[in-house]
Amino acid sequence: MTIVIGVLFGVIFWGKGDQIHRQQDLLNLLGATYAAVLFLGATNASAVQSVVAIERTVFYRERAAGMYSELPYAFAQVAIETIYVAIQTFVYALLLYSMIGFHWTAEKFLYFYYFIFMCFTYFSMYGMMVVALTPGHQIAAIVMSFFLSFWNLFSGFLIPRPLIPVWWRWYYWASPVAWTIYGIFTSQVGDKKDMLEIPGADSRPVNEFLKEYMGFDYDFLVPVVFAHVGWVLLFFFVFAYGIKFLNFQRR
Repeated sequence: MTIVIGVLFGVIFWGKGDQIHRQQDLLNLLGATYAAVLFLGATNASAVQSVVAIERTVFYRERAAGMYSELPYAFAQVAIETIYVAIQTFVYALLLYSMIGFHWTAEKFLYFYYFIFMCFTYFSMYGMMVVALTPGHQIAAIVMSFFLSFWNLFSGFLIPRPLIPVWWRWYYWASPVAWTIYGIFTSQVGDKKDMLEIPGADSRPVNEFLKEYMGFDYDFLVPVVFAHVGWVLLFFFVFAYGIKFLNFQRR
């Protein structure tokens, strides 16, 4: 499925990475980033839920028998998911990066891989977390979709951060997807100084346009890197302690 989706998005956005001459070209590339991140990430979050819900029943039995401890069990689940995500991300990133046509440098590719990897990881952690906090995967799916709609709305694609009302702008920073789009897009094109044609306005360098119109600052890239670690750890610890302290077993 990862290969199919990667090829599909690669064909749709073929060669967009080096076609940044007009404002619309830049927005097309932003759309490619948004679609690549959100679609497969949400699929990961959804797919992991039924597995965790079934395994939680086994965990209740084994914990009652004194075989399992909560935190090692949670860590083991996260570890095996992370290995799967690492392989999945490598295939996906390689397909997308080459087909979209981003500039081939080790730094940019590693940034791209890192942000995609952390994105898929926190989506998986998020799916596991909502299962740990709810009685079953049916309710977990409802809770997940509720928050995903807000992550989608405040991701910075539908409404750029500078255009979001000030009293709602905090939710932009509370959306993990916004951080991922910020990281991927800024790491790939945020340092470009090529002139960008803007309809109805004077041409401006790409990096200045990104900073003013979208709020993407290349100098802020390092905090974005660490923020992804924070999201993964947050969802992991909530999942782990949800498994530890919440018991939805019915007798």
